Amino acid sequence: MIRQRGISMYLEKITSPADIKGYGAAERKALAEEMRDALLKRASIHGGHFGPDFGIVEAIIALHTVFDSPTDKIVYDVSHQSYPHKMLTGRVEAYINEAEYDEVSGYTNPEESPHDFFNVGHTSTSISLASGLAKARDLAGRRENIIALIGDGSMSGGEALEGLNVVGEMDTNFIIVFNDNDQSIAENHGGMYRAFKELRETNGTAENNLFRAMGLDYRYVADGNDCEALIAAFSAVKDSQKPVVIHIHTQKGKGYKFAEEDRETWHYRMPFDIETGALKHPYTDPFQVASVDFIKAEAKENPNFVFLAAGTMGGIGLSPADRAELGSQYVDVGIAEEHAVAMASGLARGGARPIFGTYSTFFQRVYDQMAQDVAVNNNAAVFLSVGASLYYMNDVTHLGFFDIPLFANIPNLVFLAPASLDEYAAMLRWSVEQTKHPVMIRMPVMGYEESPYPVRTDYSNLNKYQVVTEGAEVALIGAGNFAQLASAAAAELEKEGVKATVINPIFLSGLDTVLLDSLKEKHRLVLTLEDGILEGGFGQKIAAYYGMDANIRVRCYGLSKEFHDRYDAAELAREYHLTAEQIAADTIFALKG
Repeated sequence: MIRQRGISMYLEKITSPADIKGYGAAERKALAEEMRDALLKRASIHGGHFGPDFGIVEAIIALHTVFDSPTDKIVYDVSHQSYPHKMLTGRVEAYINEAEYDEVSGYTNPEESPHDFFNVGHTSTSISLASGLAKARDLAGRRENIIALIGDGSMSGGEALEGLNVVGEMDTNFIIVFNDNDQSIAENHGGMYRAFKELRETNGTAENNLFRAMGLDYRYVADGNDCEALIAAFSAVKDSQKPVVIHIHTQKGKGYKFAEEDRETWHYRMPFDIETGALKHPYTDPFQVASVDFIKAEAKENPNFVFLAAGTMGGIGLSPADRAELGSQYVDVGIAEEHAVAMASGLARGGARPIFGTYSTFFQRVYDQMAQDVAVNNNAAVFLSVGASLYYMNDVTHLGFFDIPLFANIPNLVFLAPASLDEYAAMLRWSVEQTKHPVMIRMPVMGYEESPYPVRTDYSNLNKYQVVTEGAEVALIGAGNFAQLASAAAAELEKEGVKATVINPIFLSGLDTVLLDSLKEKHRLVLTLEDGILEGGFGQKIAAYYGMDANIRVRCYGLSKEFHDRYDAAELAREYHLTAEQIAADTIFALKG
């Protein structure tokens, strides 16, 4: 267990990597301990990525000892393991001063420091990004070192393999540090990881070597948490004129008992008690629970059912016990969302009933597969989009609210937005049982746990919206997460004497033109509410449908097309008038105008 210190001897004095260049082995060891002390305290209060950063401390100390950042350029894959890097590059106060914990992002960010080169939050990108830096350097005739640090399962991503393939023939300075901790978020999956295991077991001498096959030189460091061994390895390849991989074997969560023993849980951790490891504010998501329960029950009933994940356990909290219970009906493809989508299409065509679940932010990577491999072939695979909301992850690299314009406009794909736990469960059941359509479901982030109005069991009559409350003058169409907001705004309007119509559209991928036409008879204002960006979104389709009809106006509520970063969700909602009181006030003003 890491001991807590009051005052550090080294860490607080570091303002740049130059400050550690003259350290000896004992000083580096003490620095690593101080860094873990600070990381532990910060994580226990603030939360954040844990295991990746604890495992990479010595490697980052070694990198900044040998190389000369920012002249030499280090690119971090995913960059969730960049906290120690930030501590050594002028941002230490954000890790030792609680008042400044929120001053830095959880990922590398060029706006923070010249030592960061990219905003990176998705996996498998470092080799490709760094290859561009290397080519630009060569074109300009410069000679700095280019280093890509990749780990935590990222090597299984297609982009990483594409990058390796290109770099293998660049014949120039290019250093890849492969941080092999035998772990993604959960366990690694895929044939390459068996080969990496062989390399670890043979001290890097196994004949089956992916990196050499790709044309790169290769070195192995058995103890990737031995700072002195790392310094020797990095020094040996500094200024090399050939692409090379330094394969280092590290311990994820090193230095904290609970993280060493349960690497999956401690990949990322919300605020916790240091002595016990227990969460300070435990929370159970009812929508995640419902997802897991459905998947396990369906697997028992249908031997042809399979759940696909891409390195994140589907984003629904499938525990190791859950995955063991599913057995061969659970497939983790690694960091390979594109493959998962295409595999789901093949499973559906082969007569299986697949669901592929992952976070909305990662579904952004699979537009082509959704369009070409799934929708063009009209294969009835099911896709579960998790965290599609402004009220979910808020780092600029992990935003989940761009999905409606992306996927609602793909022909043949039925895109559903449930408004309650009951409706979500009904949609899951229908989507798996039907065989006519590929279906994407936006797993609710909020909504009614028990629906206040009847829930359908059959959604095969496509694009038929549901009238929740009959009214006149004003109609509020609240999609998915914002169905409750529509009803709340209607309640506010009723206080002002306006009895509004409330509609749950259910379908994001099509318009109920019969219902929309009927609204013209009693309504002169239609409000659309969506938990996403407006441009190309759901509301704009309705506005376009009404077009130049002078008898009805449409006002669309949602977010602007921007990369909002580390925002306060409640403040952002107020900025865009996404509260019941603001919507009602806007509406009363519009009706008087």
